[in-house]
Amino acid sequence: MAPAKTISIPYIEGDGIGPEIMRATRCVIDSAVNKAYGGDVRLAWMELLAGEAAFRAYGEYLPKETLQEITQAKVALKGPLSTPVGGGIRSMNVALRQKLDLYCSIRPVRYFEGVPSPVKEPQKLDVVICRENTEDVYKGVEWKRGSDEAIALLSILRERLGVELREDSGIGIKPISEFASKRLVRAAIKYAIQKSRTSVTLVHKGNIMKFTEGAFRDWGYELAKAEFGDATITEAEIASSGRPRPDGKVLVNDRIADNMFQQILTRPSEYSVLATPNLNGDYLADACAAQVGGLGLAPGANVGDSAAVFEAVHGTAPKYAGKNIANPSALMLSGVMMLEHLSLGEASRSLMKAIERTLAEGTLTQDLARMSGSSRACGTKEFSEAVAARI
Repeated sequence: MAPAKTISIPYIEGDGIGPEIMRATRCVIDSAVNKAYGGDVRLAWMELLAGEAAFRAYGEYLPKETLQEITQAKVALKGPLSTPVGGGIRSMNVALRQKLDLYCSIRPVRYFEGVPSPVKEPQKLDVVICRENTEDVYKGVEWKRGSDEAIALLSILRERLGVELREDSGIGIKPISEFASKRLVRAAIKYAIQKSRTSVTLVHKGNIMKFTEGAFRDWGYELAKAEFGDATITEAEIASSGRPRPDGKVLVNDRIADNMFQQILTRPSEYSVLATPNLNGDYLADACAAQVGGLGLAPGANVGDSAAVFEAVHGTAPKYAGKNIANPSALMLSGVMMLEHLSLGEASRSLMKAIERTLAEGTLTQDLARMSGSSRACGTKEFSEAVAARI
């Protein structure tokens, strides 16, 4: 008998509700793997420290050893991390993505039967947001109003470039590069092709910010033509030919960001993959999640060329910590994505179906039960047990 295949999975419990939803998620992932492969595949979970737990143990929020282990394993599952107050790290989550160069944030948003929604037809929304994860506001620099740096920069802008700004302005700079834009769009188009999705929409504010967000749009079209010319087609090409999109070709188009927010509400079924600079994707991911039940159902993956970290989109929710009421669905759905990434497709599909059945049968945690007006809600532990029983 061949020995079991062992896959090492580093995980970070996280802060606030992190430990509870991580326990629930590991339980159902193990159940899915055991049921799918009957002991031929085993997951070896390895806890890593980051955030408050790391600071208590080592006096630092993101230990070098944690980064090294994720780099070696090439994968990790992560709970939500709080941002240190007064510390040198702007955001723990941002720091992790940048240090590991996890440049593509992948956030699928879809509706689950049985989940209350504020819109009439939530089932029409099924999009994947591919968001650039290292530049824009994540790489932005800013200076406080009245600081020496702000005053110096205002002087340079006025004297050398003829740009007049108010003296009481705070100053911020956000970079968007050709390199980062093209590798993000490349990842989005590859994703669309691999998942048989119909379109990739470049979302930007290029009508106003022509050399950053407008350039993102232009570079995206350039990349699509140069590297995926045989697999893609643009709206302009369809219009000039007078024929519909050929079967099997991915439509590449673009929308201005504010219009995209309207379109995703009024015509959601027309969009499949959204490729965005950092800030636009951040806004859109949360807005889309609100249409299908909220962040409690919003999974995410941060993917680079050599590693991938899977995490729920929501935060630490410290006021709910330790009360057995947090919704673990988003982290469980991130686990579904992780299993697929690890080529454990049978386990991934099994876990997804179990989550779908649990929600469809009305087993809802407090956040979802409250939206439906129901006073009946199950706890974090009970929800995970219900999912595990349906695998």
